[in-house]
Amino acid sequence: MKQFKTLLIAAILFLGATQISSAQTKVAHVDTQEIISKMPAMLDAQKQLEKLSGTYDAEIKKMIDEYQAKLKNYDAEASKVTEAVNVERQKEVQDMQKRIGDYRDNAQKELQKKQEEIMKPLYDKVKASIQKIGKAKGFQYVLDSSSLLLADGTNITVDVKKDLGF
Repeated sequence: MKQFKTLLIAAILFLGATQISSAQTKVAHVDTQEIISKMPAMLDAQKQLEKLSGTYDAEIKKMIDEYQAKLKNYDAEASKVTEAVNVERQKEVQDMQKRIGDYRDNAQKELQKKQEEIMKPLYDKVKASIQKIGKAKGFQYVLDSSSLLLADGTNITVDVKKDLGF
């Protein structure tokens, strides 16, 4: 009787495992990079970021030009002024170098922060559309094809583009 119970439990577990393994998992893939790169809002975001970057670059160039002019002027006058004046000018030049470096670092951080601020809503919109299309088509998993070595299956990229309106 004890062996019968063990055999019955084993048979139930075997049948249960067979049922679980025979269930089909539906998987699709999507190319999020292609979608994001072609979104009209992305093109606008890139223009905004390029404009901001250009503003920072122009300011840095202006600071560097000022620094170089001052350095050239100080070098030309170095033999005509006292040692104390030269030491003071050297400190001033070092301070200018530091300000340029600090401005460049801050500009880079601000640009990165602005990029994240602009891009997050776009990524969220694409993610929501992928989830919507994936659920509507009955997929349990949707993978990003840009990170797959083999993407030989259902591609919902076109469907997501249509959902997003382009």
